[in-house]
Formats: sequence, structure tokens, C-alpha cells
Amino acid sequence: MKKIWDIYKKHREGISYLFWGGVAFVLSMVLFWIFNSKLGMGEVMANTIDWILVVIFAFFTNKIFVFRSKAGSAAGLGKEFVSFIVARLFTLFLEDAIIWLGCDKLGFDSELGALVVKLIGQFVVIVTNYVLSKLIVFRHKGEAKETAGAEAAPEAEGSSETVDE
Repeated sequence: MKKIWDIYKKHREGISYLFWGGVAFVLSMVLFWIFNSKLGMGEVMANTIDWILVVIFAFFTNKIFVFRSKAGSAAGLGKEFVSFIVARLFTLFLEDAIIWLGCDKLGFDSELGALVVKLIGQFVVIVTNYVLSKLIVFRHKGEAKETAGAEAAPEAEGSSETVDE
């Protein structure tokens, strides 16, 4: 049991991101299906509206459970939120482009086709969102210096200091 706990502690951030990302993924797919199939919205509009709801959920789960950000001041919280939204806007445009191409241009606009295209878009977005959140949004000021120092010092190579440790 201790070995499992040690593995979890070592990979906590990645495991948490996969879990909460999985919850956000399911939420996004369900909301997209409801908006598109049940409410009759176009695919890109359904995706954009589901994005608004899911990105608010994702900000708080990423901040609290994944990256354990401690920005407590209103200014710090505001900066994180704005950078999170800006990074996610990039992936919204990316996913909307994938959905537009797949559904509108390639004709995968049936209920199942739209869900498959949405699924493909989600996989691209999940990876991109993690990288942007890790490197830009929830990075602390000292972290960039630590990373630069680790690259310069070979003995620091085994060190895996992250935001939460």
C-alpha cells in the first residue's frame, strides 16, 4: 500500500489532472450532446456554450485540486483567471475549427458524427490545455528560475519540484 501511495505522491498532479480532466471531458460531451441534439443548436454554437460552462468548472478544479495554486489575493486570483481564460480561448478556437471542419466541411453532422468530431477535438484540447496550464497559468514566479537552474545543473536533473511541493 505504501508503494501505491508513493507512486500517487510522485505523480499526483498528472493523476489529478487526468481525473478532473475526465470529469470536465464527460461534462463537455454531455452538454454538447444536449445543446446540439436535444436543443437543436449548431455544432459550433453548442461547443462554444458548453465551453463557457466547462471552463469555469475547470478553472476551479485545476486551481484547487490539480495545481494547488495558492494565489490568495484578488489580484493573484484575477491574474490566474484571465490567463486561464486566454489560454482556453486559444483551445476553444482550435476545437471550434475542428468541429467546423468535421461537421460543416466534411459532412460529419449527424448526431453520432458530431459526437465523434467533438471527441477528436477534445483529445487535442486536453493535451494543449494541460501544457498551457502547467507552463503559463498556474506557474509561480520562482518556478521559471528553478527550471532554468535545473537545466544548468546536472545534479538537479532528478529533482521534480513542482508548484505543489
